[in-house]
Amino acid sequence: MQVNTIEPLARPHAAENEAETSEWRFVIATIAFVLIITTLPYIYAYLSAPADKQFMGIMLDVPDHGQYLSWMRELTYASLSANKLTPEANEPLFFNLLWWGMGRLGRLLGLGFDGMYQIMRVTFTILFLLAVYRLCSWFFADKLMRRTAFLVATFTSGFGWVLVALKYTLTQGVLLNPLDLYVAEGNTFLSILGYPHFVGAALFIFVFDLILHGQVKGQLRYAVAAGFVALFLGWQHAYDLVTVYSIMLTYAILLTLRDRRLPMYMIRSGIIVGLISCSPAIYSVILTKVDPLWKEVLAQFANADVYTPPFYRLPVLLGPAFLLALFTAIKDSPLRLKGLSDNDLFVKGWFFITFVLVYLPVDYQIHLINGWQAPIAILATQGLYKYVLPDVEKAMQQRRLTLSPDALRRGLAVALIAVILPTNLYLWAWRFFDLSRHNYPFYLHKDELAAMAWIEANAKGDDVVLSSLDVGQYIPAYTGAHAFLAHWAQTLDFYGKTDMVNQFFAGDSEDIRREQILKLYNVSYVFYGPAEQTLGNFAPDNAGYLSPVFSNSTVKVYAVRPAAP
Repeated sequence: MQVNTIEPLARPHAAENEAETSEWRFVIATIAFVLIITTLPYIYAYLSAPADKQFMGIMLDVPDHGQYLSWMRELTYASLSANKLTPEANEPLFFNLLWWGMGRLGRLLGLGFDGMYQIMRVTFTILFLLAVYRLCSWFFADKLMRRTAFLVATFTSGFGWVLVALKYTLTQGVLLNPLDLYVAEGNTFLSILGYPHFVGAALFIFVFDLILHGQVKGQLRYAVAAGFVALFLGWQHAYDLVTVYSIMLTYAILLTLRDRRLPMYMIRSGIIVGLISCSPAIYSVILTKVDPLWKEVLAQFANADVYTPPFYRLPVLLGPAFLLALFTAIKDSPLRLKGLSDNDLFVKGWFFITFVLVYLPVDYQIHLINGWQAPIAILATQGLYKYVLPDVEKAMQQRRLTLSPDALRRGLAVALIAVILPTNLYLWAWRFFDLSRHNYPFYLHKDELAAMAWIEANAKGDDVVLSSLDVGQYIPAYTGAHAFLAHWAQTLDFYGKTDMVNQFFAGDSEDIRREQILKLYNVSYVFYGPAEQTLGNFAPDNAGYLSPVFSNSTVKVYAVRPAAP
């Protein structure tokens, strides 16, 4: 059987591997299916909410999303945002294009956080999956291979389901290495479900699409376009520029080693892309090196303790497609460059340099996995038809089994999709179970939201609200005031302030200690509701330094009385 492998760009038809209209119908149907499936947990969360509670529109990772929503609120009316997730006074210095755009568009459309979040989720899903299929069309002339790679990039997940099985059998309820199950970077489906800004960031793959087209046509206008795409995306996630620059540099080095001459187009393109797009990276470096507050925020990224798993656990995180891609890349003699096409060099360079990127000694290394699913899918598809297919054909011949070549190729594609799905199926189903608890952090009491509305109407922008973390992570977005405790990185001295909150609401704390905390951080209001009551039996009504200013059946808000001279 003749099997199509990755086509070298030097062949005349390679630049014409464009998807046909019928193929785009398949892509659109897949996108629609993904959006419907990932929307169902949101519908369930909204419809199943008890009468006294409200689903907050966030599916996963509330602390980080609370941070994003705060930026969205602040950037709706201003060009720069202060850090409202910490009580310390600070100047508005932060800019993020994504949340600036979300805030401005939300104001224009009259939509709140929930509505704009879903618009972002749908938009980024469509754009990213279209970009993935366009990239697959560049690398594969064969339609089935294009579709296989596209579906692998869309649905691939790791062996986290094995960890879940072990939890309920051998490990007696303990989930081993939970991040190997829940990390969303590199998992398109999970990102669409609960981290849509990740698939938005992964649109940097379109930069490579433009560069490869420009290389074949010898036109630097593609590099200019790629530079502006990188600039646009860099103002949302500056660290993705590390991936873009590194992959382009790797490709240029491999071209040099193969051809024994400098790849002038790639050198010129790299300079153009770098000059156009470098400003977000420069801004981020200056912000986190010069400003003391943002320098400490960056230093606290270690608080998350989320790093790339050790190499031997990467297969658990990335799954069968990763193993097949690794096998293919090694089987094809990665050190042999002579005779490899430009496509081969690019996709293998992308695949292998990512091993270096995801282990860089930086606290955001885990984010650099994002986008790796694209070369993994391309190499896995290549290996499926180049190596697995012949072995299966041989095994069938030995057993005198017959199947048409087309049916066998389609069957292998279905088999690959089937083995990459289980973890994502679990993660999707688990959202229904998790949300059925109707508890923090995904739900708030409506009385809590009413109290926040009062604070929004009466507090000033530099006021500080002390509350539990469950409530505090929503305070900046829903009131515009500073939260005392809100985020593991954005709240300065996060663990110290966590202890202070616990001390404040503990019944056995002395009032002098509570007053010290309030005075030290210029706290204006104390929020006291169900979440705060679980932290201790503090009786704020008996505190002479607090004055009740708002109450309903569940929540009370107290203003801090000025200390006596």
